[in-house]
Amino acid sequence: MKWKYITLIILCFTTEIFSQDIRVHDPVMIKQGNTYYLFCTGVGISVFSSTDFKNWKAEKPVFSTAPEWAVKTIPGFKGHIWAPDISFHNGEYYLYYSVSAFGKNTSCIGLATNKTLDATSPDFKWTDHGNVIQSVPGRDLWNAIDPNLAFDDEQKPWLVFGSFWSGMKLVRLNENLKKIAEPQEWHTISKRPRDFKTDDRDPAEGAVEAPFIFKKNTYYYLFVSFDYCCRGVKSTYKVMVGRSEKIQGPYVDKAGVRMDQGGGTLVVQGNAAWYGVGHNSAYTFDGTDYLIFHAYDAADGGKPKLKIEKIQWDATGWPTVELK
Repeated sequence: MKWKYITLIILCFTTEIFSQDIRVHDPVMIKQGNTYYLFCTGVGISVFSSTDFKNWKAEKPVFSTAPEWAVKTIPGFKGHIWAPDISFHNGEYYLYYSVSAFGKNTSCIGLATNKTLDATSPDFKWTDHGNVIQSVPGRDLWNAIDPNLAFDDEQKPWLVFGSFWSGMKLVRLNENLKKIAEPQEWHTISKRPRDFKTDDRDPAEGAVEAPFIFKKNTYYYLFVSFDYCCRGVKSTYKVMVGRSEKIQGPYVDKAGVRMDQGGGTLVVQGNAAWYGVGHNSAYTFDGTDYLIFHAYDAADGGKPKLKIEKIQWDATGWPTVELK
């Protein structure tokens, strides 16, 4: 199991306005009215807002103190929350988030909701609903982090999540999106080879994480990140993709290889200016498809920066992104 986020930056929360190259990890985004809201890994979950994709204002974090349930559940947890996911459903904003012990699959996915993202509104209040999914060492060969909420063609809710171990898991949620639906339905939709006889702390195998499902025309596209984040100039992160006509899969890459058998088609990778790039989300804003992700800046010591790039689709419906 790899040591994730040891080198993450703890952000200072002020009213300062930043340019697009703000330091973020694991960014997700949503638009309310004329304002874009960006959520990412940080103490209490970091939040930024912008009206133009370029100038970002740091907002107050979602949690001013660490969720009590998470402190009791995760040994050593002090409030540094990973990899949120934001969506709007039934008149509320749903924010899934990850809490975990370093280097173990002692992990949980929690949920908070809010009626608005506008902090000046009298309706603004985050309500925490606690633990949704938990992974336990010795019981589970999967890791409950990196959540993403998606809906199938019948509008049934699913949560995709995972990091390394036995791969990316997809589980159906109940209608209120707060618990796993019964009877339970689970699928493994992406994984890479890993020998579980090796030490659990060995990060050398099974490097896949950060799943995100994006529906485009008749296909569900499953984006994942291969290789290693969080290593600054030595990061090797890259974004891969497969697709399926059913949300449950199987997802296959452009060559027809199933993602649950190690497949994946390259979407974007690092270059001389940006080292490893990954942990993406994908959205359509005003008719344009965007990939939102972080990249390690070669000109700034490998610090993680926000990247927003347009998705291009080839003639056969496969996405690519030009890294600028």
